[in-house]
Amino acid sequence: MSKIHILGIAGTFMGGVAALARELGHAVHGSDQAIYPPMSTQLEQLGIALDPGYRANSVAADCDEVIVGNALSRGNPAVEAVLDAGQRYISGAQWLSEQVLPGRDTLAVAGTHGKTTTTTILTWLLQAAGREPGFLIGGVAEDFGVSARLGSGREFVVEADEYDTAFFDKRSKFVHYRPLVAILNNLEYDHADIFPDVAAIQRQFHHLVRTVPARGRLIVNGEDAYLAQVLAMGCWTPVERFGFDPSLEWHAELVNADGSAFVVHHRGVRVGEVRWPLLGRHNVLNGLAALAAAHAVGVELTSVIPALANFRSVKRRLEVIGQAHDITVYDDFAHHPTAIHTTLEGLRAKVGAARIVVAMEPRSNSMRLGAHAEALAPSLDLADAVVFLHRPELAWDAAGVIAAVRGQAHAVPDTDALLARLGEIAASGDHVVFMSNGGFDGAPRRFLAQLQQG
Repeated sequence: MSKIHILGIAGTFMGGVAALARELGHAVHGSDQAIYPPMSTQLEQLGIALDPGYRANSVAADCDEVIVGNALSRGNPAVEAVLDAGQRYISGAQWLSEQVLPGRDTLAVAGTHGKTTTTTILTWLLQAAGREPGFLIGGVAEDFGVSARLGSGREFVVEADEYDTAFFDKRSKFVHYRPLVAILNNLEYDHADIFPDVAAIQRQFHHLVRTVPARGRLIVNGEDAYLAQVLAMGCWTPVERFGFDPSLEWHAELVNADGSAFVVHHRGVRVGEVRWPLLGRHNVLNGLAALAAAHAVGVELTSVIPALANFRSVKRRLEVIGQAHDITVYDDFAHHPTAIHTTLEGLRAKVGAARIVVAMEPRSNSMRLGAHAEALAPSLDLADAVVFLHRPELAWDAAGVIAAVRGQAHAVPDTDALLARLGEIAASGDHVVFMSNGGFDGAPRRFLAQLQQG
């Protein structure tokens, strides 16, 4: 048994690494500066001790290995101490590739959007088929209660992130995984802090394509032009495309406009009808990709499609956290204009003319740098009112975005002001959606408590 310290342990990926290391029998300790649910809850349940903040003495001298998250950089006191002490360190992605993936059939889910949900759907399908898969998901799956487990089966499903690996390894995480089956869900410009343009992201995706063997499978969104360009760079693996176009190998036909029911076709042949709790065309594509990937490893789809009726997705994916005074409150992870739009599109299809109020924290690096400022207002067209948390460190002017929002829009400087403004705006019958890829200062549940006390 090794003694492992994980720097950045409360991140969704690193928290999963911690769970796997613990399951392998290692003694795990960790540090982070932003520790909040659901990952903090998972780590506490696993009995993993957490050290808030990064200090020169965060990592014990007798630690056998330090796993370093990509949120840490040179100059961080804990990183500098590890380097000066000559301690062994490794990235989370490389640790996974060396300690968990050898001997497994890895199924990797890549894409700008939908990775977490698609990874969870695919894992659920393999579980329904009796495969007992291992998995590492960038979120806590409702149906499994954890974000990662080793599993006893041959397959291991991993959310394959294009973000860089660590301060000492600037390749995308997913190049470490060498999957048998890779889903390429979509590709858009994101991560403005590390990628100068779309072409730089496409190069990383092509590095992933290069690692998939000829006996494997690439499951690719057939309606994504950027992914088509990636494949045009060279492809050595059979490709199956998915989308709504009947000419594709896998295509979906909507039964309900909100995406809660759709028919699956494979090479023009009807496979079955999915009825599930998820909403939106984007989730239909996520489900279709997962079904195609499961089929690629020999799963009989007619036997597992019924299991999707009980699928509960991932925390913070349009998650209903409660209702009070006929106001429904949601917590959602959407942080890119496309994801914001598709999430609201699915909700609008479900709730009809009811008012949708969005509380938005522009928190991702790309958002903070203003890379998505121009596209943000149009992505919110389906909302009736929007309240932006415009923290002082935001590099772009919110006034222009607010002026371009179709509905009512406001900007507030802190969470307390945001909750107060929502209290003034929200009315019976409304659907209030909190959107952030961070902790949002606990705002969704604070607002629900505010409603319940009112």
